[in-house]
Amino acid sequence: MMALSTMRRNWVLHRALSANGLASFFLGLALGAAAVSSSVSVFAQSAGLRVVSAEGDAVGDAPDNPGPLATELSSELKPKAIDAAMKKVADWQVAYAETHFNQQWTFAALYDGLIAASKTTGDAKYRDAVQRFAVRSDWMLLDARFPHADDQALGQAYLDLYREDPKPVRMADTKAVMDRLIVREDDPNKLLWWWCDALFMSPPVLLRMYAITNDRKYLDYMDHEWWLTSGRLYNQQEHLYFRDSRYFPQKQANGKPIFWSRGNGWVMGALVNVLRIMPSDYPSRPKYVAQFREMAEKVAAIQSADGLWRSGLLDPAVYDLPEVSGSAFFTFAIAYGINEKILDRKTYLPVVQRSWKGMLGHVYADGRLGSIQPIDGQPGKFKPSASYVYGVGGFLMAGSEMHRLAASKH
Repeated sequence: MMALSTMRRNWVLHRALSANGLASFFLGLALGAAAVSSSVSVFAQSAGLRVVSAEGDAVGDAPDNPGPLATELSSELKPKAIDAAMKKVADWQVAYAETHFNQQWTFAALYDGLIAASKTTGDAKYRDAVQRFAVRSDWMLLDARFPHADDQALGQAYLDLYREDPKPVRMADTKAVMDRLIVREDDPNKLLWWWCDALFMSPPVLLRMYAITNDRKYLDYMDHEWWLTSGRLYNQQEHLYFRDSRYFPQKQANGKPIFWSRGNGWVMGALVNVLRIMPSDYPSRPKYVAQFREMAEKVAAIQSADGLWRSGLLDPAVYDLPEVSGSAFFTFAIAYGINEKILDRKTYLPVVQRSWKGMLGHVYADGRLGSIQPIDGQPGKFKPSASYVYGVGGFLMAGSEMHRLAASKH
């Protein structure tokens, strides 16, 4: 079986290289070298550096002239208006990016958002685009740097598609990777999930494995590792997560700690995944609810006048533009909290109404969603036109919960 698995993985790699061509492969190496030297698109990761490769470069762009902003979208809290915005953005993103779909973490949130968009709007074409990619990828995860959480993120989409149509091939490889993960012994010198983004990448996959198999070992392992990471990175005073331990001593220009918008958005999105699946009587569930409420309260308190959040959460004056990917995940999480009666509707409904309206102000006439920070691990600056697939995924997930909110009878 091991030999067969290795052969299949080599075949997938061979197919990917053949599809892109050797020219693209070496272009990726060149782009990566340039990124390392400039430190623009690189940050420390696991045993080395995450570098923008030829595949990574396909996650988005920031043209100088993206055209005019959309004028027809309505921010009314009505399902039809919300669906129209979701479809406009999803249509553009699929047309723009489907030929570049790949197994990297960068695309995983987009796939989750596209699946959510189909469930919400009733239009299967978004889910179908993800399914076409999954078939091309033989339903396999990347596995060259196990146990890296980023390479497991794609498993959420695979398992969600499996739950719609439980064909064994759809979960076989993901289950094999998760089964190896849960027997791994902790390294006392290094957390498994040592950066906060990881909580969005691996825990949702483990939770779905639990939901599918009803085997608590996946849930228990996730719970154990979550609180190790939380104990290290969650700031009990600010109720926000540091991106990783390198940021403990660092400060913003105003002297406050550095808390990255998208990193905390990843965590709040992960908390939604926990609360959706974890049984109501699971012993540590109240701890997740408490952390979710603490983060929601903090995030709501620092919302900017335009309804969105800046890349550096505690020093917004330094950043000219709002950051839509972090804002999208905050909107997704808070709207979910209202829908599930975890958060007070009267208190938090105005928060998500403002943030949804704010995000719509960054949709261009062709459907591009702008003001999304490129790949990074810390606050940064970018162009108004900057659009990246993970931010679009967050927007579509936010839209799915905003639709639920609009359709509810409270």
